[in-house]
Amino acid sequence: MEKSKMVDIIALIVVIVAFAIPLATGLVGAAPEGGSAAEYAQILGVWTLIPPILALILAFLTRNVILSLFLGVLSGAWMLALLGGDIIGAIGGAFFGSTEYFIGTLADRWNAGIIMQVLVIGALIALITRMGGMRAVAEAVAKRAKGPRTAQLATWVMGFIIFFDDYANALIVGPIMRPVCDKFRISRERLSYIVDSTAAPIAGIFVISTWIGTELVNINEGLAIAGITGVSAYSIFIDTIPYRFYNILALFFVFASAMLLREYGPMLTAELRSRNTGATLRPDSEVETDDDMVLQDDTVIPEEDHAVVKQSKKVVKANIWNAIIPVGVLIVSALILFYTNGASAIMAGAGINPDLTPEMFLQLGFFDAVREAYSASDASIVLFQAALLACIVAIIMGFVQKIFTLKVGIETWAHGMKSMLFVCIILILAWSIGSIIGDLGTAHYLVGALSESLPMWIVPALIFIVAGVISFATGTAYGTMAILLPLVIPLAAAIAGFSSGTPDPEMYSYIVICSSGVLTGAIFGDHCSPISDTTILSAMGAGCSLIDHVDTQIWYALTIAAVVVVGYIIVGFGMNVWITLLITMAILVGVLLAIGRKVPTWKPDEEKLVE
Repeated sequence: MEKSKMVDIIALIVVIVAFAIPLATGLVGAAPEGGSAAEYAQILGVWTLIPPILALILAFLTRNVILSLFLGVLSGAWMLALLGGDIIGAIGGAFFGSTEYFIGTLADRWNAGIIMQVLVIGALIALITRMGGMRAVAEAVAKRAKGPRTAQLATWVMGFIIFFDDYANALIVGPIMRPVCDKFRISRERLSYIVDSTAAPIAGIFVISTWIGTELVNINEGLAIAGITGVSAYSIFIDTIPYRFYNILALFFVFASAMLLREYGPMLTAELRSRNTGATLRPDSEVETDDDMVLQDDTVIPEEDHAVVKQSKKVVKANIWNAIIPVGVLIVSALILFYTNGASAIMAGAGINPDLTPEMFLQLGFFDAVREAYSASDASIVLFQAALLACIVAIIMGFVQKIFTLKVGIETWAHGMKSMLFVCIILILAWSIGSIIGDLGTAHYLVGALSESLPMWIVPALIFIVAGVISFATGTAYGTMAILLPLVIPLAAAIAGFSSGTPDPEMYSYIVICSSGVLTGAIFGDHCSPISDTTILSAMGAGCSLIDHVDTQIWYALTIAAVVVVGYIIVGFGMNVWITLLITMAILVGVLLAIGRKVPTWKPDEEKLVE
């Protein structure tokens, strides 16, 4: 029997088992319709894990992400329909329930903003490419990039430049650096790994970013539940930064592996394939390609524009300003709009900090006002607005330079949005399965199953693991933070012996360490989950198959996570955090030297490999 047929049969058996388990375990009519997630978690127990596990298994078996996520959503809707009714009604209920989740995710203001942001940034990339800007950036970087090492480090540095949002990072850095990495035969898997490792890990710890609002709200809620006074959520946020071991070590590991040019596991296989054969993409990988686009002088041109190009006979010259100005407009306008959007929300009484009145906001100093405004801003809408403004600027620039007519500019803009349809479908499915997992009480079950009375020194490590598992299973770092921080802060305070008022320095330090375990653990799980929107966007931006990206990245993520656990155990015994960071970095370098294999360098000018 052919391998592909065997895989299809196994996948079919997995689906049948997943849908049959709720029937075999007597869940039909076990709970009233409209029950809470906590109630469902008690009734379902371990079976709350069926939708995410089914989606993950099918994704790895079939390598068809859309089908896998859809069946995951359908299985969750099937379980919910069975809990509140009978078998016959559940058959139709599963189908109609799934469609309600799809519509519900699009009706959500945040999700709609993200979809629009993704579409418009895709359009911006198409415009910049059509204007020769993308090629000019690639050529400028390539002049300084002498090989795979410097090309990867340049990608790493660009990740720091787009510090304010992980989505924008993933969608901008990948496309810009793709031709540079292709030139030096760096695999798309490696590029998507670098992009993903400099997206959420940077945005999550930067003092001005789209993440800080969510983090501060959840920290503040935990402080209130614990009865802690005299401590601000922002001070805890700042103090957790050195303890965000996964964020810091993920960034360091990219740097170290690029400097040493050492890889292991599936990433080594991908890099050797790319270096030896020039196939930066795995053959037959599932990835959205621009098959309806052709190259003329390395400039991407939509097929419908061929007649215009043929008539003009004009070759678009590479111009780096055609990339710098639109991307600069995106960044600068985003930074300004984050402030104006958040300030408007605060002045309207809709800020996230209930204690901050409009009058108090007006009396704040500059940096405090910026921090509060950024925290209250709607990042999804702001980035959509900034990207749309950048597109308008790009179209005007292309028209003024006579690169394209206004009609062709609008068509290029629309074509760029069309190229993002695949990733939008995946995002909708990923959000839908996340909503179903939330309604089934998966996170509640995992918190209860993984929480135990353990020695004080191991609790931060355990919290990191629990946060990582929940984030991986649910595909959301934000959701994990919202679930765990209100639980972990009071737990850490109680373990440290806090009763009420302001904690002493030792108690405060322990609360900070445990809080950091949630914040960085959530990013670890999100970083390697195939149903995470950041993972999806990083793969798409790099032009890599989502499953190929997950297959190669997860081994590095697990390696770093294992070292992070060691780090938390060390600080749990009282070791200085900065010494702990040096120890953990040394361990990662040791791993690369011990099990990593040197990848040869491709010299495009000489068209040869150098060991």
